Amino acid sequence: MHHDGIDPASAPPAGGWRRLLARDADEVVAGPWAAGPARRAVEEAESSYVSGFNAALARDPAVFQELLDGLPHERWTFACEGAGAASAVLDLLTLARGRRLRELLSGPAARHHHAVHLGAGRGYALLRLPPVRGARRGHPLLRWLAVDGYGFQRSQESNARMLDERAMPGLLTRARCATFDQGLGRLLWHHERASAVAVADRIAGFPVGRRADLWAGAAFAATRTGGATGEELALLTERAGADGYRSCLAQGCAFASMAVVREGALLGPAMLAVPILAGAEPEEAASWADRSLLALGHDVRTHDDYLAWQAETRRAWSRRHHLVTR
Repeated sequence: MHHDGIDPASAPPAGGWRRLLARDADEVVAGPWAAGPARRAVEEAESSYVSGFNAALARDPAVFQELLDGLPHERWTFACEGAGAASAVLDLLTLARGRRLRELLSGPAARHHHAVHLGAGRGYALLRLPPVRGARRGHPLLRWLAVDGYGFQRSQESNARMLDERAMPGLLTRARCATFDQGLGRLLWHHERASAVAVADRIAGFPVGRRADLWAGAAFAATRTGGATGEELALLTERAGADGYRSCLAQGCAFASMAVVREGALLGPAMLAVPILAGAEPEEAASWADRSLLALGHDVRTHDDYLAWQAETRRAWSRRHHLVTR
């Protein structure tokens, strides 16, 4: 996990009380993993997240930029996610009203808004706070990704309750639980070591009403984090179709495609996953999400608008493939 002599798991020092907030990569990459592409993909994603988190604690943009310069471009998105989490935590603890998060979005993470908003939700989860209020500080619609990030982090820390008992935190409305489940779906991809069979089996154990968002979240992670072979991705697509949620899988993939195209990180995982999960090249899949957002009009900001954006993206995929959405 080294690149040009830089260890992405190393933690740039933060001063004073902020040092107590520093994360350890071992906290987020744990378990008896066999060596292979899946392990490498998840480890690199989460170690880059931890590095971004710790670099942002230093509150010096130069420290974070130095970290990015030492990472492969495709891992910047995970470092920005970590920086988003740390910025949200610092904003909350210092009553800064979202200032650090806004500075991150307008500065070194200007092309990584998806990642920063996902990270902000993880920051709220670290402090056991619902992300809804903090979401107001971000992009009018991408801010709802904070609920997704919150779902990922809460599920990571309480996976026995969230995965085995299929519990749902009581801090969210029913509609927002759907977005929480997208984060849980992303976590499933990490937890099940990018195994299509294991992820599909996990999703099958959840109530029918929760599966659409779990499939979308799993597809987002399969596209963004990677770790699966083409054969495994084909199996994931087959299982989602058999479950009746093929369009949800494509929608999650399209949202991830939109993120990686904007980030300029069209490498590896996305190039392999998008043609299989969405049946299109990444630029085309990203355009479904882009055009669907434009179709909603100019003043889109509510959670209902976010859900409508997803639904329109599913319809765009269905029109492309002449299918009917569920």
